[in-house]
Amino acid sequence: MSKKFVRQSLELHLFFGRIMKEHSFFLELGFTPRDINFTNRADEFRREFDDLLREVVLLSDGVVSKDALKSGEIVTPFTLEAEKASEFYTGIDIPTDITRAEFKLEPAHKDSVSKELVDKVARINNKAIKLISELINFKEKILSNVLRCKMFTLNYPLLIDHIMREARLYLDMVRTLQRQGFIDLRRHALEQEAFWNRIMAEHSKFIRGLLDPTEEVLFNVANDFGNEFDKLTEKALDAIDNKIPFDKVTKESLKATKAIRDFKAQATEGLLDCNIRSIIIPLLGDHTLREANHFLRLLRMFEN
Repeated sequence: MSKKFVRQSLELHLFFGRIMKEHSFFLELGFTPRDINFTNRADEFRREFDDLLREVVLLSDGVVSKDALKSGEIVTPFTLEAEKASEFYTGIDIPTDITRAEFKLEPAHKDSVSKELVDKVARINNKAIKLISELINFKEKILSNVLRCKMFTLNYPLLIDHIMREARLYLDMVRTLQRQGFIDLRRHALEQEAFWNRIMAEHSKFIRGLLDPTEEVLFNVANDFGNEFDKLTEKALDAIDNKIPFDKVTKESLKATKAIRDFKAQATEGLLDCNIRSIIIPLLGDHTLREANHFLRLLRMFEN
């Protein structure tokens, strides 16, 4: 049990810790000069998640699964270049040493884990719970301000809501690990599918809305993916109510997610090669690609 607790905790942080630090970065970029206090707080969150991720990476070598390391949910072939380009565009210091260290991680080769490692991971989980909770409150405050016309930000209100839902899922999973020592992902397969299908639909809509108006072909592709994943979200919810078979939804979601993963990979590469006209920061492309890779790993698990 302790081995599973350590592995699942570290894999969760390797994926979601990076997602949270990038959420903080995207928020930081979106504020106007008037809201410098919010810009600074977002920057603090980004640095705090950098620190958390650094700790996690140090403990992960030889402990996390080959599946997680090979999935492309932790880093992709584009992550390092996307970080360098995003740092160049913004002047914000993005520590690439974490990414380089993640590329070097070796998969699990130990039969057991020490009590010392279990204790260290439990402490990291507690630290993460506090940090994620604070970030959720920060996101809630921003969204409330935006919806009441108290604040202007370059991030869509839906994007702020979207990243809040992801943070709540992360928080819920860390709390589950602390409470029962493991997460039974298969037991909540349909809820996960409904959640991530909705996320994929919204990614498509964000991409659609951040492309230059001249990028009509990409606009239409993104629009089609948005519609497809809206339907898949509905189907997953229907499967939860036993209206349609579970395996049918998983199969369709897997096929669509492979397709959107390929689209996101090409789009990220296009952004890095300066071949796409848009207002998409390259790290956002890589960020959405990693989330598609994470969903693919879950779907393959559910399929089996």
